[in-house]
Amino acid sequence: MDFSIATLLSHFSGDKLVAAKVLEKKLGCEDDETQAKLEIALDALERVGVLVKERGKYRRLQETDVVEAKLRCSSKGFCFAIQDAEEADDIYIRESHLSNAWNGDRVLVKIIKEGTRRRSPEGEVSVILERANPSLLATVKKEQDSYRAIPLDDRLLFEMCLKQNGGNLEEAIDHLVHVSVLRYPIAQNPPIGKVTKVLGSDAEAATDTDIVSCKHDLPQGFSEKVIKEANNLDTNLSEREIQNRQDLRGLLTIAIEPEKSSPSVIENAFTLEPIENGSQFGIHIMDVAHYIKPESHLEREARKRGTAVYLGDLLLPLLPENLLDRISFKEGEDRFALSILINFNEQGQMLEYQLTPSVINLNCQLTYPEVQTLLGSEKQSNPEMAVIASKLNKLFFEVSPLLKAQRIKRGGFDINLSEAQVNFKDEGRLGAICISSFLPIRSLLTELIVFTGKLIADHLKALELPSIYCTQTEPDFEELEDVIKLTNNLALEFQLQSEEEITPIDYQNLSRSFTKSPFAKVLNYLLYSTLKPIKYSTHIANHFGLAYTDGYVHFISPGQRYADLLIQRVLNAVFIHGRDRRHKNTKIGVNLGSNTCHGEIKWNVLPPEIQEDLEQEIAIALLQLNDREKVGLDAEKDLQGLKKAEKMKARTGHILNGLITGVQSYGFFVEIEDWLVEGLVHVSSLKDDWYEYRARHSCLVGRKNRIAYRLGDTVEVEIKSVDYYRQQIDLGTVRGGSDLRDEDLED
Repeated sequence: MDFSIATLLSHFSGDKLVAAKVLEKKLGCEDDETQAKLEIALDALERVGVLVKERGKYRRLQETDVVEAKLRCSSKGFCFAIQDAEEADDIYIRESHLSNAWNGDRVLVKIIKEGTRRRSPEGEVSVILERANPSLLATVKKEQDSYRAIPLDDRLLFEMCLKQNGGNLEEAIDHLVHVSVLRYPIAQNPPIGKVTKVLGSDAEAATDTDIVSCKHDLPQGFSEKVIKEANNLDTNLSEREIQNRQDLRGLLTIAIEPEKSSPSVIENAFTLEPIENGSQFGIHIMDVAHYIKPESHLEREARKRGTAVYLGDLLLPLLPENLLDRISFKEGEDRFALSILINFNEQGQMLEYQLTPSVINLNCQLTYPEVQTLLGSEKQSNPEMAVIASKLNKLFFEVSPLLKAQRIKRGGFDINLSEAQVNFKDEGRLGAICISSFLPIRSLLTELIVFTGKLIADHLKALELPSIYCTQTEPDFEELEDVIKLTNNLALEFQLQSEEEITPIDYQNLSRSFTKSPFAKVLNYLLYSTLKPIKYSTHIANHFGLAYTDGYVHFISPGQRYADLLIQRVLNAVFIHGRDRRHKNTKIGVNLGSNTCHGEIKWNVLPPEIQEDLEQEIAIALLQLNDREKVGLDAEKDLQGLKKAEKMKARTGHILNGLITGVQSYGFFVEIEDWLVEGLVHVSSLKDDWYEYRARHSCLVGRKNRIAYRLGDTVEVEIKSVDYYRQQIDLGTVRGGSDLRDEDLED
């Protein structure tokens, strides 16, 4: 089945009746087999009371004691159902009430026992909406004449029967394999799968990108129907369409890309032109929405993937690269774009902006290092490069710093994280603007793009249009507490602005205090790790990392993020169908692409049916977008973790310097600064004394020798062992800690 139950149910809203034929079209059921599967799914949902059939159409029943949640299980067998709303209670699920659901699955849970002050509510899985593990990593075992797959994830408490599928399973015994699920467990019958790839004799023998791709079930290619549709798509620029767009081909247009070989896909370009008493800054984004039509195979594939995933040099794209290459910006070639032209005065204040569909022609492509070199050169022998250098100097040394100053004044903060993997030109999955002394151009460019994302959010809000706001909730105090204690232990005095909530100003003050410490690299890394991941929402909410409180959107990468593509689709709908006046007989309308229309519109900008379609499209996509964003974040972090584990494995037995960044009753954590790698010194490895845990002082203290290991102490540690797959590093102390013979740490 190409669709999940969650996707099927997302097409039901309120008490609205939906015909099976409509669902067939929305879900892409084009043949007898998929239509039959849809019919079976609808019948099953009707039988369990999720849907009701009336006059040949279906309506979803709303039950007060049934909630949608995601399972989080432990290796001990018990699970909790985690609801999407952060303030909602977690629901305890006994193993006998899982109904063959697995860790990570999205489910409908029926509440069977209400919670109390001390106990969580209890429930049972009534419907599995979406499976989180269509494939998994496992080792192969043989029992008599049958082969079984044992999942590496110890939260998956089952063995899977393996089906012979042409490969030699005998050769896969005791090897790490990637297994696709052919059938999930039914009643007492175990799941059945097939080996799709033998990765190696163990995790260390496999390639890291294979491990991450298989572990997170990341797609390695596109289906034939998607490739065929992409190849058949007409990407030629018609003269008629050019006439309907603003012609910006006369502007000097520059693309600025990261430090790597020239990418085949350039999604955005920039212009800077002088105006009276100021300048006009332009961002031009590849018009992907012009080509990717709703309910096409390409659109469904983009929605399913949600985001491109960057695994080192391996890119798992949102759309076929062949298509993106044909519509991306190239030097000397005309391309369709969505442009936003922003007028600034000489003080860096925004005066006016204009959103418009356009046609552009890229003049020059530069990398970040090339831009930095260009800005550092006093004179240019090439007249064209002299003009480009002049414009870039104004952009990066005048406009961008003024915008940054406004953000800092608002309470925003930077995190100095030179090793961060920044894959998008905005704040991306990091959730905050990261600066680097090695590559300052990147953060200066991000400043401009983030500001533009705020303007687009303001525009969508002012016109009362559907939107996908990018949000980030404030960090948990518990996450930040150790960082604050560590900061104070390092004599970098810091106090929260308020005891009631954490604010971006607190992070601003923390990051400033870190500049006084020799451990700034570690401290910034730990501070970044306390930030919550970004989430998409249809409602305006705070973005903590950018200190925005009234709406912000992602827009810069419609070829790599589905959320950006949907924002582009909403704006294109305004350009094509938007009503710029209340009545047809009104002589003068407003400019729907400009902020000058804000406060002037007293009517619905889009026709009701188009507005409703866009709202439903965004609502359907939202859950999938957040799930896929989390998968992308986890996969990219996983790859970084494997690479770090590999480096530490090669240094087993080496002695390195580290900083104690966490203390628990079972041991203390040490961050090895040069690599930003964390390892554990288990209390059982401290053979020289019996160590007691002092929670109030966050330290372990020897009973006899009075040596303490506490937050902020520097230690020399030996790398004892490394579990590559689990990315766990065991350390042993060589020397360090604090001599507390003359100090009193009694509680």
